[in-house]
Amino acid sequence: MMFKVPRGTKDLLPEETKSWQAVESLIRETCRLYRYEEIRTPIFEQTELFTRSVGDTTDIVQKEMYTFEDRGGRSVTLRPEGTAPVVRAFVEHKLFGLPNQPVKLYYMGPMFRYERQQAGRYRQFVQFGVEAIGSASPAIDAEVIALAMDVYQRAGLENLKLVINSLGDKETREAHREALIRHFEPSIGEFCSDCQKRLEKNPLRILDCKVDRDHPLMKTAPSLTDYLNEESAQYFNEVKAALESLGIAYEVDPNLVRGLDYYNHTAFEIMSTAKGFGAITTLCGGGRYNGLSEEIGGPEAPGIGFAMSIERLLMALEAEGVKLGNEDSPDAFIVALDDRSRREAVRLLGELRAAGVTADMDYLGRKMKAQMKAADRIGARSVIVIGEDELEKGSASVKNMAEGTQELVPFGEIAKTVKQIS
Repeated sequence: MMFKVPRGTKDLLPEETKSWQAVESLIRETCRLYRYEEIRTPIFEQTELFTRSVGDTTDIVQKEMYTFEDRGGRSVTLRPEGTAPVVRAFVEHKLFGLPNQPVKLYYMGPMFRYERQQAGRYRQFVQFGVEAIGSASPAIDAEVIALAMDVYQRAGLENLKLVINSLGDKETREAHREALIRHFEPSIGEFCSDCQKRLEKNPLRILDCKVDRDHPLMKTAPSLTDYLNEESAQYFNEVKAALESLGIAYEVDPNLVRGLDYYNHTAFEIMSTAKGFGAITTLCGGGRYNGLSEEIGGPEAPGIGFAMSIERLLMALEAEGVKLGNEDSPDAFIVALDDRSRREAVRLLGELRAAGVTADMDYLGRKMKAQMKAADRIGARSVIVIGEDELEKGSASVKNMAEGTQELVPFGEIAKTVKQIS
């Protein structure tokens, strides 16, 4: 029987993981500069954590979660997103009691959603996300957005667009909710069954519908920004002013609605405008979620964060012709000509690696010519040849592959010589 990778997942082979490692290193360094620390949460959580926080009217909860009962009869779900688990950990471990607030965290790991596979979208995918919990300042909103933009720009992307909106506070959302019901109710029968269910429970989700996105009523729907109260409008203005002080260009899109129920006030998306990137241009999305801590049993702790897909970041880099990840060429390759030489090669290989030299050798018993070809193929910067003559002299022949020069070097000095060549 021939086994294949499960639908909606992907194997990352060594050539691809070089780019992944470069991106991950860049992300970790950027987070260090902004003083965000890594948190790692379990891959599965209690199902209710997501139904309460993400929202039972969202596509994620209704259609996309991998949910099952464990042997104890408890309902658990493979995490579809990272914010709820991070806030759960924040509450459970009482991080709100730390002297330094807000608590600034980042995570990077696999998420799971049962959705149709397409370019840059998988059922198992990797997200990098940031959460700043414990501050209601517009300045921290701008910082979180700046961090996301910084990651993309440090990676080398140039074709980026930041879109922002305000979802307002509870009072704003309620006024807008009533306006949406009045707007959609007369023609709700023309919409999909999901939207019909959302009309009363959460009409804002209608604006995020992928099925009815081209319906004429979508274009004339009441704008949330028209219902912002004075406090919400002031907050949004301060976020925009902070972005401007950071030199970050943005567009305001009154129709921007994030797909999770816990968002309020600031919402944003970063998109790729590169030609040939694809129909789905969103790279990253996030926003403020005041009230989420209280919703899952914690104290008042306003927060803001974002999540970005590593797969889509790599797609954007490819669309712009940006290549990350250095060629992994070894410092040295050992060519051994007989059994006795191979035993010495094994010893020397360990010595070189202990000295911090990247090195390899032939393990197939090939002839000298084939071994030299293998060294050239992997881009070895030096080749160390050991045969009977070399063993008798207690030395090895070290060849500088770039210059074509060669010298006989005592075994005890080979590591030093190779480092000089590299």
